[in-house]
Amino acid sequence: MNSLNEPGETAPAPSPAVPAKTPGARLGWPARLGLAALAACALAALFWPRGDGAVKEPGGSLYDSSGRTATIGQRLAPVTLVHFWATWCPPCVQEAPKIQRLIRDFSGHSDFAVLMVAVADSSDRVNTFLGPGSPMVLFDPNWKVANRYGTDKLPETYLVIRGQVVRKWVGATDWDDPALRAEIAARLKDGNKTAALGLP
Repeated sequence: MNSLNEPGETAPAPSPAVPAKTPGARLGWPARLGLAALAACALAALFWPRGDGAVKEPGGSLYDSSGRTATIGQRLAPVTLVHFWATWCPPCVQEAPKIQRLIRDFSGHSDFAVLMVAVADSSDRVNTFLGPGSPMVLFDPNWKVANRYGTDKLPETYLVIRGQVVRKWVGATDWDDPALRAEIAARLKDGNKTAALGLP
């Protein structure tokens, strides 16, 4: 077929131009809702109040020597050592006399406590090992609270000041060390100053 027009024939009229669709020119409701949600998230991230960077004490439920549920927050003093240990852990057993001396030597401070948490241990073994001090121990049978703190090996100890974790010791620690004891004593003095000023 000849594509050229014969003499006397008129060329067919061109079809009207259809404007090209530009992507995103018209958004459906799902897309509009998605964009609105993204904008809201961006604004929240921009204006949301930021903390001071301190790590909050994770808390959690433990058990006392009678098997009753005990929340960790109720046992915290303004300055607290949260000590994860077990009788089946040789370094914990070696460390125990030193932490017991620390508890005894700081017993005159009402704003200080050592919270001993026996991990995957039995109350019978703890009672035999600690004797009269065993009723103060809490139990974490499945590592749930220990894992919330970030503990996956024993012993580990956390210094918690007014609900904030400020220091962590991994492994057996020399609680007889004068420098370490001086650090704890300084924290107690700072806590007393804060309380005297009526600050949180």
